[in-house]
Amino acid sequence: MFYTYIIYSKALNKYYIGSCQDVEKRLQDHLNSRSNYTKVAKDWVLKYYETFPTRSEACKRELQIKKMKSRKYIETLIETKG
Repeated sequence: MFYTYIIYSKALNKYYIGSCQDVEKRLQDHLNSRSNYTKVAKDWVLKYYETFPTRSEACKRELQIKKMKSRKYIETLIETKG
């Protein structure tokens, strides 16, 4: 399985959207400074994810969410999954 995920940093008050094959491992990468964008904070929390059968579909969904350029859209996704 492949995933599109959203993580959140309270310290930065920012969301990060990504895709991967192992969400837990990828979250640890973010927490351990293995990603340039997320290395400035150490409090990333997984807020949302979707599963897909292929990497292509997960990447396509990641881009779809990013193209929305809307914090409100992201927060609505998180709230509706909750």
